[in-house]
Amino acid sequence: MEIQVMKNILGENDRIAAENQAMFRDKGVYVINLMGSPGAGKTSVLEKTMERLKGELRMAVIEGDLFTSKDAERIEKYDVPVIQINTSGGCHLDAAMVQKVAGKMELGDLDLLIVENVGNLVCPAEFAVGEDAKGVVLSITEGDDKPLKYPLVFKESSIALLNKVDILPYCNFDMKSAKADILALHPGMKVVEVSCTTGQGIDEWCNWLKDRVAEKRRG
Repeated sequence: MEIQVMKNILGENDRIAAENQAMFRDKGVYVINLMGSPGAGKTSVLEKTMERLKGELRMAVIEGDLFTSKDAERIEKYDVPVIQINTSGGCHLDAAMVQKVAGKMELGDLDLLIVENVGNLVCPAEFAVGEDAKGVVLSITEGDDKPLKYPLVFKESSIALLNKVDILPYCNFDMKSAKADILALHPGMKVVEVSCTTGQGIDEWCNWLKDRVAEKRRG
């Protein structure tokens, strides 16, 4: 019975996600669903993204969190449209939540919409929101075993950002092993070593986003 209920929930979510995808396609906006654990550094990555791309792309952010608007307030500093979704304990954003707030945005005026999902390496990967691609941020402080422990998020994502590499010398994190596991789960996946402190990898990540936006514009 529980399996059937879950199938029904996912099926309805996929239906709304398809509607969202059609809406985003019609407006010509590229959408990425950014996932990762609490504390992985998703919002810090977004701040660096806003700094780097503000003059080049028209951007907006949908912030997902259990409670509070602290992350949205951090993004607002960059004069980028941002809408906060509080799930009140829910472990992920779903397509209906995104549809509701996206309808309040001037999507036709955007090139890039970033959805920062709730901090969780499990549930967000199961629920599409109508995105063009998923991305995952993994902090090296979480351990190099996480790709194999939480394989779905890496299988579903098009890019993995291995964050906080500036403290790599102080962590028991095997970069070679982590990358090998990620690529075994998702061959050909883009993997970028990132530090929001030093700026390492931010240009590579932002150039990847620009390339995806350009591809969508070309159709």
